[in-house]
Amino acid sequence: MPPRWPRKPDRNDPEFRRLDDRMNFALHVAIFLTLTSGLWFFHNLYRADWSWLIPFNLVWFGLLTLHLLYIGALADYSRKSS
Repeated sequence: MPPRWPRKPDRNDPEFRRLDDRMNFALHVAIFLTLTSGLWFFHNLYRADWSWLIPFNLVWFGLLTLHLLYIGALADYSRKSS
């Protein structure tokens, strides 16, 4: 069941921005896990010589870590004055 928001969604609302950023991060993690697990499955199934697979996973995982660092520590969710 999707989360319900009690008022009209607005990116200027700090609580909504925080929730939206975390849902966006969760979607990126889901895409990462789906694609990399599928690649590893076919890599092992066909015993392929995909030397690019480990660096690909490490770079993408690094980007996800930076994304988590941003939403967890760097993002400013204070109310913007317009």
